Amino acid sequence: MLKPEKNSGLSPERPAACPPYLLRGWHLGLDEAGRGCLAGPVSAAAVLIPPGFDFSVFPGLTDSKKLSPARREALALAILSSGLLWGLGLSWPPEIDKANILNATFRAMSRAVLALAAAGKREVFSLPLLVDGPFAIPAGQWRLSRKNPPAPLPPPQFPVIHGDALIPAISAASVLAKTRRDRLMAALGRRWPPYEFARHKGYATREHLEKIALYGLSPQHRRSFRIPAAREEKQLEFSFPPADSGPQFRLQVKH
Repeated sequence: MLKPEKNSGLSPERPAACPPYLLRGWHLGLDEAGRGCLAGPVSAAAVLIPPGFDFSVFPGLTDSKKLSPARREALALAILSSGLLWGLGLSWPPEIDKANILNATFRAMSRAVLALAAAGKREVFSLPLLVDGPFAIPAGQWRLSRKNPPAPLPPPQFPVIHGDALIPAISAASVLAKTRRDRLMAALGRRWPPYEFARHKGYATREHLEKIALYGLSPQHRRSFRIPAAREEKQLEFSFPPADSGPQFRLQVKH
């Protein structure tokens, strides 16, 4: 009988290493993207891996953060074309602001697994779930929404620190979570053009901070986050011209 790591996000104990034998049978990889962004959802992807799956069909597969956008998209297409079952979970800014980013990330992760189960593989709840990072998903976060009951029995979880670079199943989930989120941010950029979300994906880039200084926060910004515009290394200040020179103003960025 599998003995999963007992710790949860609410008790950050030292997680156990993933037993190598788990990778030889059916297992799931799980990872998130967008946790540290100022805007947009946090996304998570879960991927179901059959026994003996040959990951050499995904050359260069690793942590999505280490891949170029073009390489990520190519790998995502290969994963989606391989026949592997996968699920996507999201948590949007209102929920992030209400529940905090850690709990919202857990909810997105659980939704990804539940979406995978809904695709016709409900036995996934008996399979080992390899989660990127030091935390397992707390039992109370296993629900699609407030209207849905929790999952019957959460799967046995095995947190793996740097799992997105060490475990191919988690790497595949990392690529899907990142590319799906990037596409969502491009769509949000078309909905709110001034912020150009497609360019910076909601991260705290200089360009994004300048947009926030100019236009304020959009409905897609996380109001519970401390916008880093006032940090010493990126201090934004406005310079207004005299009243008789018109309503235009100049934005200065000080470093």
